[in-house]
Amino acid sequence: MSPETLIPKLGVVTDIRIDTPDVKTFRVVGLDGKKVFEHMPGQCAMLSIPGVGEAMFSITSSPTNTEFMEFSIKKCGCLTNWLHAMDVGQQITIRGPYGNSFPVEGALKGQDLLFVAGGIGLAPLRSVINYVRDNRQNYGKIQIVYGSRSKDDLVDYKEILDEWMADDGIEVNLTIDQPQEGWDGHVGFVPNYVKELEPDLNKTVLMCGPPIMIKFTLAGLKELGFKETQVYTTMELRMKCGVGKCGRCNIGSKYVCKDGPVFRFDELDELPNEY
Repeated sequence: MSPETLIPKLGVVTDIRIDTPDVKTFRVVGLDGKKVFEHMPGQCAMLSIPGVGEAMFSITSSPTNTEFMEFSIKKCGCLTNWLHAMDVGQQITIRGPYGNSFPVEGALKGQDLLFVAGGIGLAPLRSVINYVRDNRQNYGKIQIVYGSRSKDDLVDYKEILDEWMADDGIEVNLTIDQPQEGWDGHVGFVPNYVKELEPDLNKTVLMCGPPIMIKFTLAGLKELGFKETQVYTTMELRMKCGVGKCGRCNIGSKYVCKDGPVFRFDELDELPNEY
């Protein structure tokens, strides 16, 4: 980690998109109008409002986007409440990137990929999905399984419909937890839906979502015949200081900020208690 990673830089919010009732996507550039720093899919940044607080968030835009970075943020606390109250043109501080990334230029190259996401868990995977889309020749077939509580809670729904579903070689499977008027798609929880779809056992899986979803989806994948060496996840929600000093992100012998946040499941000595 370079010293520059630790130094906050001023950023300007140039666009705010309302994704769901409690999720907004913020587009950020530097004071010079350019991207603040480069990153790889799965890495995070520390956003701060001086006098309010700071927190770690996944960078949801792809590194192939050279003009700006985006962050999809769920309203769930003091800092996020302030962020959700911001207007276009206001400034924040930003530093990073932090953590490792999904191995898009390594183990994932040439592979058929299965993305499994629940709720706001799509945000960290969106960076990877769009990176793969922009480098389509380097990867095999892509399947995306994404679910949320309701249609209204599907993050990036317009992008999914207008772009992902329109791409050749990409299969998108959406589900919501309960029946809803105006929804004619699949109804049911993500872990069960993945088992119903019976994905090809040769696929590499990238997964992110609520702990309970990850727990049961991993169990279902194992039932189907997948191995832990085929499944990656990100645990960026456990990151606090980002530099291995506070100890809050400890999982067994690992520190999420220093060893992750991206892990292959066989690399973890144990899962956190909430899993």
